[in-house]
Amino acid sequence: MTMSATGGPAEDRSAPSPRGLAGRTAYGTTTTAFYGEAGRPTPNERWVVPEYSNTGRRFDETVRDRARAIIARYPEPRSAVMPLLHLCQSMEGFISADGVTFCAEMLDMSEAEVDGVVTFYTMYKRKPCGEHLVSVCTNTVCAALGGDQIYQTLREHLGVGQEETAGEPGTPGSLTLEHVECLACCDFGPVLTVDYEMFDNQTPQAALELVQALQRGERPTPTRGAPLTDFKDAELQLAGFFEDREDDVDAPSAAPQTLRGAQLAADRGWRAPAMPEQPPAFPDLPDKK
Repeated sequence: MTMSATGGPAEDRSAPSPRGLAGRTAYGTTTTAFYGEAGRPTPNERWVVPEYSNTGRRFDETVRDRARAIIARYPEPRSAVMPLLHLCQSMEGFISADGVTFCAEMLDMSEAEVDGVVTFYTMYKRKPCGEHLVSVCTNTVCAALGGDQIYQTLREHLGVGQEETAGEPGTPGSLTLEHVECLACCDFGPVLTVDYEMFDNQTPQAALELVQALQRGERPTPTRGAPLTDFKDAELQLAGFFEDREDDVDAPSAAPQTLRGAQLAADRGWRAPAMPEQPPAFPDLPDKK
């Protein structure tokens, strides 16, 4: 018998994983989209944390000039770490070991500090992404409305799992698929994004047709927001560089459904109570015993 480091029997990872509990989608089909072989890990299936890799790309003086421009926006250089990481991701399509070193050097931070940011935020990818990043919301409302089934349909069509890429990363028509937590569009669920642009009121068939169009090199118009570019261009915008696409900032993102509550309050003259000029004092705290 194989023993673990603690002296007990080692976990048998060759045994089949339990599939977990199935759920019922809005379309009446049973889904196991997040269990076992289909996505979210079970007790016997743990995420394999990807190691950093490199592309050999040099961060030339043009990139360094952009990095300096980002840093100049902030009173403290380290405050620029997140947009600087987006800049690196716009160059390589993911965060490489060289990218971490570059950010640490430019910001006078340790590589461990930069790594802590990269590994905390899911928008920073440690494996090369496709031309487009497709993110399917599978949080409570979207899941109840069919988000699980949409994700499962796309997984089966692309033949990939969570944060895996169909096609050669970065090449035309290549797609990276992920399921994500709430995209803050519950009034339009189920929703998905392509390079962070919204596609509302999706169905498995609509999502499949969208992905097939992306694979053909087309760029369908999002329901709301700016026209599609690609993942690297979206990352460059997140770093604060719009490359003659400044109008994208003002692209329509709200909708009547989203603004209905605010409009209702305005129509009826509702106002939140004003803050008092002198806030009430805190009550006395009991003595600690």
